[in-house]
Amino acid sequence: MSLGSRGSSSSSGGRGVHLPVEVWRVVLAYLPLPELGRCSLVCRAWRELILSLDNTRWRQLCLGLPECPRHPNWPSRPHLEPSSWREALRQHAIASRTWSRHAHPELQPSACLHLFRRRKERRVWQVGSGLELETLRGALGVAGSYDRVVLHPGVYEEQAELVLKVPVEVVGLGRLGDVALLVSLEQQCPTARLSNLVFMPAWFSTVVYKTSSGHVQLDNCNFEGAQLQIQGPGTCHARFCSFSQGSSTHFLGVALSLLDSCDFSGSDSASVTVEGAPVIERNWACKHLASLARVTTSWTSPGSGSPAGDTLGGHSGATQPPGATVTLEDWSKGETESRRRGGGGGGEEGVCQETVIEDGWSDSALSDEEEEEEEEKGEEGSGQGNNSLNYRLAHSHHGLSHLLRPNQDDFPSLTPEVRTLTEELQRDPGAQALIETVQGCVLRRCLFRDGKGGVHVCNHGNARLEGNVFRGLTYAVRCIQNATIVMLRNEVCECRASGVFLRLSSQGLIADNNIHSNGEAGLDIRKGADPIILCNRIHSGLRSGIVVLGNGRGSIRSNQIYNNKEAGVYILFNGNPVVSGNHIFQGQAAGIAVNENGRGVIVENVIRENQWGGADIRRGGDPVLRNNYICHGYSDGVVVGERGRGLIEGNHIYSNKGCGVWLMSSSLPQLLGNYITHNRMYGLAVFCRKDPDGGGTREVGQEGGGRGGGQDNFHEEGELLAWEGDLDSEDERLSARRSISTALVEGNRISRNGAVGLYVKSSEPLNVVANLVNGNRGAGVAVLQSGQLTRLVANCVHGNGRGGVTVERECRVELRGNGVYDNGGHGVSFRGDGQVVENDVVGNRGYGIRLSDSADVKVLRNRVQPVQGCGIAVLGPAKAVVHDNLVFQGHPGNVKPPLHRDPGNVGSALRNNSVLKHSNRTCSSAPPWVLENPHPRPLSDRPSSLPPSSSCHPSHFAISMTTRITATVESGCHNNGSVFCTIL
Repeated sequence: MSLGSRGSSSSSGGRGVHLPVEVWRVVLAYLPLPELGRCSLVCRAWRELILSLDNTRWRQLCLGLPECPRHPNWPSRPHLEPSSWREALRQHAIASRTWSRHAHPELQPSACLHLFRRRKERRVWQVGSGLELETLRGALGVAGSYDRVVLHPGVYEEQAELVLKVPVEVVGLGRLGDVALLVSLEQQCPTARLSNLVFMPAWFSTVVYKTSSGHVQLDNCNFEGAQLQIQGPGTCHARFCSFSQGSSTHFLGVALSLLDSCDFSGSDSASVTVEGAPVIERNWACKHLASLARVTTSWTSPGSGSPAGDTLGGHSGATQPPGATVTLEDWSKGETESRRRGGGGGGEEGVCQETVIEDGWSDSALSDEEEEEEEEKGEEGSGQGNNSLNYRLAHSHHGLSHLLRPNQDDFPSLTPEVRTLTEELQRDPGAQALIETVQGCVLRRCLFRDGKGGVHVCNHGNARLEGNVFRGLTYAVRCIQNATIVMLRNEVCECRASGVFLRLSSQGLIADNNIHSNGEAGLDIRKGADPIILCNRIHSGLRSGIVVLGNGRGSIRSNQIYNNKEAGVYILFNGNPVVSGNHIFQGQAAGIAVNENGRGVIVENVIRENQWGGADIRRGGDPVLRNNYICHGYSDGVVVGERGRGLIEGNHIYSNKGCGVWLMSSSLPQLLGNYITHNRMYGLAVFCRKDPDGGGTREVGQEGGGRGGGQDNFHEEGELLAWEGDLDSEDERLSARRSISTALVEGNRISRNGAVGLYVKSSEPLNVVANLVNGNRGAGVAVLQSGQLTRLVANCVHGNGRGGVTVERECRVELRGNGVYDNGGHGVSFRGDGQVVENDVVGNRGYGIRLSDSADVKVLRNRVQPVQGCGIAVLGPAKAVVHDNLVFQGHPGNVKPPLHRDPGNVGSALRNNSVLKHSNRTCSSAPPWVLENPHPRPLSDRPSSLPPSSSCHPSHFAISMTTRITATVESGCHNNGSVFCTIL
């Protein structure tokens, strides 16, 4: 007979019978395993036919094994089919024979008569009530090497410890649970196998099996309230075993052992404990176990599937994949929908609504004087023509003009994607080496559930965890005391404390895991632990995603951290990790919180759609925050609270519903070269307000957003004092190297925000240098409170909807070397104390420089040209010294005087000022006025041979300054509790 085509039933004489493939499959489904093997060797067509029986005959054979009838994906994924039932059966056959592969002369072919393949016969000993052997002790006493001892159903109890001195196989007859052993076994032979047995502790010891030199294989066994002990160089291979009712396994100094597809439940402590460095000596089974350990899992890893209820959508209900980028159009659409849902006035404030601060100051509402001026401008502007452009001073070639060109840094259309694990391993040889070298105790496809602990690795122990599920424990994995661990493709969920806990200089690789829905942090790194954390999904936690504290370190890269109730990454108590390339989104608090002297290098992350600040720094936090995308948040982009520090450089901070950057004046950050754009409120806000009760409404919320593990968790085993005292000297040196005494805002682009570009209400000194502030809906710079000196040096304030620079009463401000151009209100409106020196104030709709109320100011060597209104005006009781200024007339129709002082003002002096008017020009063809000697401010000392590049940070271009800025914090809010603004 031969195989026929589909539907063929004809035959010809002498050539055999052709049967359809379907009929052959029915016939072959009755063949036993040896016959199937022989048929697959006939020819290629027969082999393909045999392989096509995977979901029928091969499945029956795999599930019908008398010694291990478990599903290949039991216990963690029994509902998932293996990729190949035949391959699962093959792997089972290989693993079941490992114990007998010991090179024993009695099992090897005879050296001189190898043609006959003589092999010693294995005897089978039947043990049970009414049989020749009734006890296990008696059977072990007569069994020879590699004999098989079959225990009939019943309970076998021994009153003293049994010793295995020869290799033997002990098998329980019947279903699992029919044979129970109340014994304590010690193995002193090279190898042994036990299968289909239930182990319960004897009255004198909870240890039911132990070995210190040989290899033991356990198949389809149950351990109830018992303990398994393996000491190196001994090895163990346990498959499809259950450990319940407080059972546990203890590995001491093992070089390699394998627990495959085991179920651990109801543990009183750790289910698996791995202790001690692997011994150098290896037994015979190590090479065979290493081969089995290299077999990869065939089913879908826990980290690749989404758990029930796991949605990646935002708060509007829309679902988006992890790492998806929200475009400006999507964001604007969401804003429109939110305003529509709010019913106009009752909903959230839109971008074009007013922003009001608690003292009633508004960046949108006009004062009585400004309303009058606006009316005058409207009347005068009705008769103006386009010829007014001919009289305006050109100022487009100032030192920050390159930042005014449209570029992708203004509003990035795409954010970086998360790297895959393969890409990360190619970039990191150290992580690749950990995968290839770390073995010790290997746990694969196991289920840990409903107990106290999962895996505890300590005292230089090594463990490798692949494809396991940890669910409903107090903690899943605990790695301490210089231990090393590799975790790949595990699921860690619903732990009552932290999911994975590392401390005391432990290390390892945690990659491609799904860590979610835990009661505390998903990962907790403390006390010098330094793991590599790659490509995990850490989400839906009841606290923070990752907590690093107590001098903890680590490299946290390319993870997706989302939908946690507290900070996605929380760093405190001298924690100092590297956090890079992660997507941290849709958290219910801050994206990254750095608190209580935490440090860290936080680079190239995408931090988006978090309920609170994208990055929250306070109470001595001193991180490096560089080149991150902080966007689409429901509050502020970056928050630097009380006593916060840090270097905030080159970040893209955009489309946040609050401020782009929110600073408390008692903080000392450095903001360098950031792009702060399209935020609903202020671009950069600096606040200081003393609360009588020592707490502000905003701090209460932000404090909750920053917390990652809770003080109850941080005080574990009295470690808090140790963390505070155990400072790393290298970290101290790095912190001291960046130490500053005054907050610095330099080289940033603050553009197109919904309110004021730079809003200052502070009692501490502040240096604002070489920033571009343009296109904001409110004023460019508004200083409402400045108890100490605020310096604005070499900035460009351009094209803002309201005034350029506004300084309110009792503020101390110095303006030097700035360019204030084309703003919708006054160029400089000054009511406080200070200096306005060597600025270019050109093209503003209101007055050029307006001094009023209680102002006490020096105005020296400025170049001013208003479009309408006075060039420099001293109004009311203001005290001013106005010397050596050059004032250009604006539009020819402007009837306001270039220099004006109220008649009743006797405390001001106007001297040596020059005024250029259009009436002094002899002909209409005279060359236009230009700003030269020097060129338009702010000035740049960038070499002329270096072309401007939109891809460079603003801070990369040095700005010429008359004096080097130095200042000292003399007083402030350091010891006065919370100092925050209230948004009404």
